[in-house]
Amino acid sequence: FSLTGKEALTHFPSLGPSTNSAQGKVHVKQCDLLKLSRKQKRLCRREPGLAETLRDAIRLGIMECQYQFRSERWNCSLEGRTSLLKRGFKETAFLYAVSSAALTHSLARACSAGRMERCTCDDSPDLENRKAWQWGVCGDNLKYSTKFLKKFLGQKRIGKDLRAKVDIHNTNVGIKAVKNGLKTTCKCHGVSGSCAVRTCWKQLSPFHEIGRLLKLRYDDAIKVFSTTNDAVGHSELAGPQRHSHSPKHPSSPRSTDLVYVEDSPSFCRPSKYSLGTAGRTCSREGNCDSMCCGRGYNTQSRLVTFSCHCQVQWCCYVECQQCMQEEVVYSCKQ
Repeated sequence: FSLTGKEALTHFPSLGPSTNSAQGKVHVKQCDLLKLSRKQKRLCRREPGLAETLRDAIRLGIMECQYQFRSERWNCSLEGRTSLLKRGFKETAFLYAVSSAALTHSLARACSAGRMERCTCDDSPDLENRKAWQWGVCGDNLKYSTKFLKKFLGQKRIGKDLRAKVDIHNTNVGIKAVKNGLKTTCKCHGVSGSCAVRTCWKQLSPFHEIGRLLKLRYDDAIKVFSTTNDAVGHSELAGPQRHSHSPKHPSSPRSTDLVYVEDSPSFCRPSKYSLGTAGRTCSREGNCDSMCCGRGYNTQSRLVTFSCHCQVQWCCYVECQQCMQEEVVYSCKQ
């Protein structure tokens, strides 16, 4: 299962007002529209609300990927995605990580928002979380999210070949990024806002922060190979030595490192992995030279309209004038 395949973007019918029986049929239909394994479809049908959450996760992962790579040669477009997922590039590593992160994040939020039938707020036995529930606030249920996700992705099975190990490793990097972004949020209760009583609960970071962290991991991704660990008797991922004083043997990647097995294409020209960079807009002072791959760029002036000289009118609206200004746009040559 991959959250980044084209087929997963199928629009689902709206639930709308209906009986429980009709809602159940719609839920099953939504599960069938997703490209899932037989086991995953079975889990999906047993979890009302999961299909909608999967759709939210797909959208969240794709939007964040495209935002983080908006200035790169590979801009995380849907074109070429299927071919890309079959390879072991750095970009593939990011797709696996951001997809698992988006699903972890969406599941936890869906639980706390009451959109899933089998989970609610953070159900840890911590006293603070029970107090938070009493005060009407709801912690994000990351505990349920990660437990269900590993079952859904079948992570108990250890991949035998190098690609399988790499994919599982990068999937776990995404899950770990969400876990590391879990913050404690507190609210004060008392006379005149005093903190006589304080309630705290767990809350996930905004997904933009997680996406930014994963992009940094992508920038520092490690190329790995498979090596046999004589002590435990099975193969492990290994990469280059981290420090010059390290012994003369490869080091294992950290659990937070994104890893890949083959060098990426340039993404400059159209291929089965992307549309290339011709026609892409760029920043002359920033990334035009890199984005355009040495082909140069076109310069075009255009007039843009925007709201200006805005004033607040009594009582409840803002009145603006329409202004125009010239804008210069740079785009990569063919």
